[in-house]
Amino acid sequence: MFPINLGIVGVGKIVRDQHLPSIAKSAEFNLVATASRQGTVEGVPAYKTIEEMLDAVPSLQAVSLCMPPQYRYDAAHKALSAGKHVFLEKPPGATLSEVADLEATAAAKSVSLFASWHSRYAPAVEPARAFLASTSIKSVEVIWKEDVRHWHPNQAWIWQAGGLGVFDPGINALSIVTHILPRAAFITSATLEFPENCDAPIAAELHFKDANDLSVHAVFDWRQTGKQTWDIIAETEAGTMILSEGGAKLSINGELKFSEPEQEYASLYSRFAQVIAAGRSDVDLAPLRHVADAFLLGKRKVVAAFFD
Repeated sequence: MFPINLGIVGVGKIVRDQHLPSIAKSAEFNLVATASRQGTVEGVPAYKTIEEMLDAVPSLQAVSLCMPPQYRYDAAHKALSAGKHVFLEKPPGATLSEVADLEATAAAKSVSLFASWHSRYAPAVEPARAFLASTSIKSVEVIWKEDVRHWHPNQAWIWQAGGLGVFDPGINALSIVTHILPRAAFITSATLEFPENCDAPIAAELHFKDANDLSVHAVFDWRQTGKQTWDIIAETEAGTMILSEGGAKLSINGELKFSEPEQEYASLYSRFAQVIAAGRSDVDLAPLRHVADAFLLGKRKVVAAFFD
């Protein structure tokens, strides 16, 4: 069944930085078409809309959707309804309800839906999960601070309702935390900082508890300049675990235990191929559910206006 004929919708920065290099090295996928209002890929047939692409390329078997989450449902529904397997960039949608409907549609059409969480595939995440499973956890601290002007310059959609704001990177942290902790944790309180001219937050502080009263504290901030911080720190009976650089490195009691080159998107496409071959879907909504809970429980704090 391989290679699978793949189309990409939304040719932007993440596609050029991550998707295209990974697909080019994959033996499981063959990029045969793109659909985007502006971006194109040299040597690949380009269309303006997903409808045009689906009509023009009947051999298309799967679609990767990489447009902003506010616009993803309609494209996903069209692709699934046409019998195509669908890869959803993170976050999988703007709401929990629409992703649940897409999962039901995929099942009805006997095609696969894959909600991707690239940070879960960072090289040190699985070793961190194994370490935490081997000991008793006392507390967890999540620090995810970066410079939005560097990572998302002039991307107005991200400040609009549904664009998630600081939860766009913050959900990466949540995707790791929900994967490595041995039990589910739940938000108990949150504070979200909204620039006075934006509909999405620029910073957030979250407090979680699990059924055993484990405390998890997370701070997300998009105003950090200089060195960027993507760390998860766990105090345990076996000592201090630090999962750093977004999951690239693992240290225990100050000693580096694991560090390998990043292969996140190559791993995502391998997983997508596995899901398709198995004839099922992989849609974990735990990270997005935490974001929704933060908006439900969070206190809103208005801060200074943001300008790129």
